[in-house]
Order: sequence, then C-alpha cells, then structure tokens
Amino acid sequence: MSVIVTLWMQGDPKKIEEVAAANQDTLQAISAAGKAAGAIKHRFYGSDGDNVMVIDEWPDAESFYGFYASQEDKIGPLMAAAGITAEPAVRIWEELETGDEIG
Repeated sequence: MSVIVTLWMQGDPKKIEEVAAANQDTLQAISAAGKAAGAIKHRFYGSDGDNVMVIDEWPDAESFYGFYASQEDKIGPLMAAAGITAEPAVRIWEELETGDEIG
C-alpha cells in the first residue's frame, strides 16, 4: 500500500510560486526524476502567509527517501531562493483501515 509523505516548512507561499515560475526547467527535471523514482502524486500548498506544505504519494518511504537524496542538490537551492532556511519537517503516513473512506 502506498504512503503519503508530508513536508512542512515555514516560508512565504507567494515566494515559492515566484521561484517556481522562474525555474520551470529545473522543476520539470526534478518532477521527471520523481516520476522515474515512483512518485504517484505531488502538490505544494500554502497557508496563513508563512506555511508551506508538500504532499506526495509514493509506493513506499524508501522510494521517497531515495528520490530526495538524489535530488537534494537541486531542491535545496530552490528552497533557499524561496527563503526556506530550515530543513522541512518530513512525515511518512500510512493509511489506516477505518471503513469510512471517501474517494
């Protein structure tokens, strides 16, 4: 069963969008590497003016960590350009069987 990976960091969501718009070639290369490593879904979200969260779906935690290690030299400078100064808080989430799922 796949896992959800969240990365939370303090940063300006608008600045993330600005850096993304200015670095589309790099982002597309990272995205392609993610797909090749098994990424199922990937999205950035912003909240409250200074919170950014990435929510991914991966086949397993090892696939995510392998991808991240292989792309950290590209991801790090983009995050720094967006004003992110601390390592993101990474959490791996496994689905619980509760019987009330939607979708």
